[in-house]
Amino acid sequence: MPSRQLPLDLAPGEALSRDDLVVTPANARAAALIENWPSWPAPVVILAGPAGSGKTHLAAIWREEANAVTVPREAIQAESMEQAGLRPVLIDNVDGGPVDEHGLFHLINAARSGGQAMLLTARSFPSAWGIKLPDLLSRLRAAAMVEIDEPDDMLLAGVITKLFADRQVDVEPHVVQFLVRRIERSLSSAIRAVDAIDRAALERKTRITRPLAAEMVAALEAGERMFED
Repeated sequence: MPSRQLPLDLAPGEALSRDDLVVTPANARAAALIENWPSWPAPVVILAGPAGSGKTHLAAIWREEANAVTVPREAIQAESMEQAGLRPVLIDNVDGGPVDEHGLFHLINAARSGGQAMLLTARSFPSAWGIKLPDLLSRLRAAAMVEIDEPDDMLLAGVITKLFADRQVDVEPHVVQFLVRRIERSLSSAIRAVDAIDRAALERKTRITRPLAAEMVAALEAGERMFED
């Protein structure tokens, strides 16, 4: 049997700097908005897009540029008032679960009164959040809204190539294109696939080929189906 090498758990964390951002038509409007800071069209901006479309990456770039404070959705009532109006505010995945509507309303008001910007990321726009508080819904509807489309082929290919490059691994273009066609159209799926393929190549002391990529993608899909059953 071929020798195997157990890889150390040194896979790089998700790179979230501006240099790591791949811009294509799928996310160009959102990227332009972030880069135009602080010349925003409104004090509150909502960045919406499907899971894995890169919202968190863009939000992290803005947070660094604006020196913003991150307020977790779950802690809006407990933590937000201390930061309100003092620094720009980021709330990531605001529609990912229940939110304190009165707390969010007062946070938006405080930020506006203090001349501070707010960036909210979500999977959908406010009309789909089930907001019950009319004043909050009015504030959210007044926000500037930008949508990120699902990753296109160009974006997925660029992200996959960069993920391998970050690991100092050269991969043939036909392997990248195979992955673009096979994996789910999300950046999180690209990260999982690259991690699995790189680990398998290290264990087997082999280069990354299309058959190896196909095997790992099939294994990932089988694991997902197992959890669904």
